[in-house]
Amino acid sequence: MHLNRTMAVLIIVVSAACASGQDRLWPSPDWESASPQSVDLDGAKLDVAKRYALTAGGSGMIIRHGRVVMRWGDQKRKYDIKSSTKSFGATMLGIAIKDGKIRLDDPAIRYHESLGTPPKENANTGWLAKITVRHLATQTAGFAKRGGYEKLLFEPGSMWHYSDGGPNWLAECITLQYGRDLEDILFDRLCTPIGITRDDLHWRKNQYRELEIRGVARREFGAGIHCNVEALSRVAYLYLHDGYWNGQQLLTEGFVDLATGTIDSVVWLTEFDIAAHGNASDHYGLLWWNNADGALSNVPRDAFWSWGLYDSLMIVMPSLDMVVVRAGERGKQWRRREGAGHYD
Repeated sequence: MHLNRTMAVLIIVVSAACASGQDRLWPSPDWESASPQSVDLDGAKLDVAKRYALTAGGSGMIIRHGRVVMRWGDQKRKYDIKSSTKSFGATMLGIAIKDGKIRLDDPAIRYHESLGTPPKENANTGWLAKITVRHLATQTAGFAKRGGYEKLLFEPGSMWHYSDGGPNWLAECITLQYGRDLEDILFDRLCTPIGITRDDLHWRKNQYRELEIRGVARREFGAGIHCNVEALSRVAYLYLHDGYWNGQQLLTEGFVDLATGTIDSVVWLTEFDIAAHGNASDHYGLLWWNNADGALSNVPRDAFWSWGLYDSLMIVMPSLDMVVVRAGERGKQWRRREGAGHYD
């Protein structure tokens, strides 16, 4: 089954009416429940989606108008969400921008003097000083895929290439501006206010680089967060409400639109490896995927999502006032045809 069809099954709705600001519900501490029919969802089709989702195990939740209408799997189990960590990284970037610690169009080397080195050959390209924070967050900096000290493959801003190396440099830039472990900042500024505990989420130690940078834990944005679907649901719900949570504006107003929409300087860029990620530059924001170009034909154009290996997803659909989250088990994925495209 194609991923676009899978996502469409997950989000089949009859009505797209959204709750008003006055009608917002917040889990305090738990989500309210509702039947699918009471929020204009087709329960039979959601049962089909649930059965399909469970063909590869994992856990999930579907939330509409602030109420949980379906759950499956172990809700408390923490999963390695792989590249869905990148969207947490985007959130850390949003916090740093809100705090005035970092600016998108500044040269990243302003925040990290050894950016891009090692390897030494990157310094010989003459490109390091051209890399901006925006390049690191949009997969246009040019670093190779893995999350270690990777070589530059092209001039910054000239192509799009999905990488862990670039986002991991971004994590270090932000770490150095705060001089604190990003996991602690994540809990102080995001997790605790929206009800995520350390029983729900932890950030593993760096697997690609030294464990510390200037005496502070070195975290990754490429991957590394382990969490349950409860945590995923709350982050997705925060994004559904433009960074607002029950009286607190946790992210600068407008940052969510920036992070989850397309970026003018990125749209139409050639992909370094189009076979791996398709026409990704037309539906990628700041470490979030989106459907702005309609690549997923049965999914709303305003939908956006995080996406990690084994299909760990945070899917947000503002026009449907709806969130779907799913955490996938290591080694299990929804069946794909050999040689199928990026969204299959």
